[in-house]
Amino acid sequence: MVRRTKEEAARTRSRIMDAAVDVFFDRGVANATLNEIASQANVTRGAIYWHFKNKLDVFDALNDRLQLNFADTILADLRNDHPHPLLQLERMCADLLIDLENNLDKFKVLSILFLKSDYTGEMEPYLDLQNARKKQSIELFSEYFARAKKHKHLLADVDTRVLSMALLSYITGIVVDYLRDPGSLVMREHAPKFMRLFFRNLG
Repeated sequence: MVRRTKEEAARTRSRIMDAAVDVFFDRGVANATLNEIASQANVTRGAIYWHFKNKLDVFDALNDRLQLNFADTILADLRNDHPHPLLQLERMCADLLIDLENNLDKFKVLSILFLKSDYTGEMEPYLDLQNARKKQSIELFSEYFARAKKHKHLLADVDTRVLSMALLSYITGIVVDYLRDPGSLVMREHAPKFMRLFFRNLG
């Protein structure tokens, strides 16, 4: 009985987050209300307060879910001791971009984070949190470049952190352009080409 109750609570929490994605995407974070999220999720406002402190707590949970999925994808990929880490990273980055085209939920959440959130006032602390998560992503990318140096696929004096920062900035630019105008890119065609341009002169 306890297990079933926990499973039901988890499902309700997930349903609230899914509803929040739709409401935030349609209305923007600042204009969205808990009542709208509750209506979209077909739950009471009280049910939302059982799982979340307020609207921004829901926003934070969505951000967490995206970052955890991203980190899990990379960590799973890193468990594969690939003989060519640069090629491994190139393909993984292309796959992440292609998934943006195939995964509507990811498209909406990234649109919320990059285009539909005003990081001022009560939202300002979440910009600091975004920057902290960006540092985590840089550390994950750095592991690939460190392995490439170990295999002597990169020059010894290459700064893997700077290279990781450049890669993340490159990918972020592609993502934001795509979110603003999805019709401008066909990710399954363009993503591998974009990543080839970045990686072809590295090693």
